[in-house]
Amino acid sequence: MNECEYEAAAGYWTSKENDATRMPDEQLKEAIDDFLTSHNTCALACASGDFVRCTPLEYAYRDGAIWIFSEGGLKFAALEHNKNVCLAIYEPYAGFGTLASAQVTGVAKIVDPDSAEFADAASAKGIKPAMLDKIKTMLHLIKVTPTSIDYLASNLKELGFDSRQHLDC
Repeated sequence: MNECEYEAAAGYWTSKENDATRMPDEQLKEAIDDFLTSHNTCALACASGDFVRCTPLEYAYRDGAIWIFSEGGLKFAALEHNKNVCLAIYEPYAGFGTLASAQVTGVAKIVDPDSAEFADAASAKGIKPAMLDKIKTMLHLIKVTPTSIDYLASNLKELGFDSRQHLDC
């Protein structure tokens, strides 16, 4: 591919947005919230310099953020230097008429293990305080605050909207 072909490919979806039938933001946010809440596995992509990592992880979606507990791993080598991340959450592919996915772009924060925010996330996950005291040094909590979400759902066409929708958070 030459430079023009890369640019054309990169701009494919954004160029279509100008003529897209947009879902109202509140309705879109509700659809995205339902989708993110009904799933619990994502692929977290992070990078720093030439280092790139994409890790499948369990997550919880609550309070407008994605919460990920992790024991560690190479993703932290990237997160130390670059807090910008992207997550992919999706349904298994079963044909074009059943597509459903969310691509969440956001900013990651490593939550202090001694904070109320950490304790709240652990409680929401069902980790009891006594257990948390035992495993706290082994757990890290990544909180991803979305900055934008690209939502793709074939069934949106049935509602009169384009199947791909973009939400700035």
